[in-house]
Amino acid sequence: MHPDSTNPPQFTASNPITPPAYTVTMKTLESLHFDNQFARLNEEFYTRLPPTPLHGAKLVASNPEAAALLDLDPVEFQRPEFLQHFSGQQPHPGFDPLAMVYSGHQFGVYNPQLGDGRGILLGEVLNEKGERWDIHLKGAGKTPYSRFGDGRAVLRSCIREYLGSEALHYLGIPTSRALCIFGSGEPVRRESIEQGAALIRLSPSHVRFGSFEFFFYNNKQERLQELADFVIARHFPEFQQADNPYTELFRQAVSATARMIAQWQAVGFAHGVMNTDNMSILGITFDYGPFGFMEDFVPGYICNHSDHQGRYAFHQQPGIALWNLNALAQTLTPLVPQKDLIDTLQGYEAQLLQSYHGLMFTKLGIQNPQHGDEDLITSLLSLLSANHPDYSIVLRRLSHDAPDKPVDHIADQFIDRDSARAWLQRYRARVQQQSTSDAERQQQMLRHNPKYILRNYLAQNAIEKAEQGHFSEVEKLRQLLMRPFDEQPEMEKYADFPPDWGKSLEISCSS
Repeated sequence: MHPDSTNPPQFTASNPITPPAYTVTMKTLESLHFDNQFARLNEEFYTRLPPTPLHGAKLVASNPEAAALLDLDPVEFQRPEFLQHFSGQQPHPGFDPLAMVYSGHQFGVYNPQLGDGRGILLGEVLNEKGERWDIHLKGAGKTPYSRFGDGRAVLRSCIREYLGSEALHYLGIPTSRALCIFGSGEPVRRESIEQGAALIRLSPSHVRFGSFEFFFYNNKQERLQELADFVIARHFPEFQQADNPYTELFRQAVSATARMIAQWQAVGFAHGVMNTDNMSILGITFDYGPFGFMEDFVPGYICNHSDHQGRYAFHQQPGIALWNLNALAQTLTPLVPQKDLIDTLQGYEAQLLQSYHGLMFTKLGIQNPQHGDEDLITSLLSLLSANHPDYSIVLRRLSHDAPDKPVDHIADQFIDRDSARAWLQRYRARVQQQSTSDAERQQQMLRHNPKYILRNYLAQNAIEKAEQGHFSEVEKLRQLLMRPFDEQPEMEKYADFPPDWGKSLEISCSS
């Protein structure tokens, strides 16, 4: 079967979760527990090869919170062996490096072979909690899947992914994590000459919708089933007892994707390149490119300056996710009855809306939603769309609202102040029906409406300083974004409205 890129199959933020405390023995590089399961699959899934290290690589940013996911003692960052092993200069004995193969729909057009064109899966660590983490080096040099690319990443994009993935994590959104950045003096040509760099990304899995597409469209059903069995055994072993484990896998992918998209929309996050090869089978955010947090509320916000048609605009994300799930469903037709695929896809919208409304009710401090409350959300979104105020700042200010406060502290953010005042009076009347006090409602809302987001201009300031050899701003932002809901008086300026130049930054896919 061959994909039809124009007519795909048509089946009709909260607080971050704090893991429970557990006792571990912090490990050295030598004592990490490697269990490279993907490397034990059939070799049609990958090409084994070592990274090509950057010239003059040096560690320029490191994340102790991500190191803890591996049970790795952060002191190990300072050892020369860490740089040697993780930058690709001298492979760790536990590594089994490989480039994964996959295909995918890019901007709606099927590309038959993509694969890791600049990334290498170095190995997989099993921590003492029983969690498995892929260690992936982005910017690792050319692979058989590089096509015309140079296999490199640049400092700009590495910093953006390093900060962006951590920002989403602390907003409570499922995402890959960033362990560290390696800088270098190696020149890399993009729109201009930039500094070469590399990023270590951690993820529970790097299996994508496009991984399934590769084997489906190459008529390799045995490998397709092997891939599905791998994902089930590694992440959802309970599905093995189901009547059809593959049906359960698809249901899980649909549900997880719906929840993730709802979280993106609630916090104002735009991914920018929702190709099927950038969609995780686990429903986590990864493959960060020209992402952006919406500032002025513009539903058609496009964060990728290469997206000329607006396919991946902010308000398109829910529909594009369904389009991508349709593409995934097509690949599973040899394993899952068509009725199960159709029924599952038809449930996507309801799951998305349920998750989104639940998040928005929480952000508005509405408890025990009643008939008509969804209209309160809809009317707010219409008001925001018509007036384009700063989304995060409006919701943060609303978190401080109380009946005894002047309405203008909210209404002044809108061009149409009368409509804003009318909505606010309606909102106040609704929340006054609740049994909780204004103070309790405010506290709930402050825990769910971030004061600090990774605005493009903040990332750009950090990038420009880093390109001059000063990385303190990168670390300052990482620590700031770990507490996005907290008042941080010493960092107050980072919550201000962005400067005019900061709203017009163009972000490209190239990294």
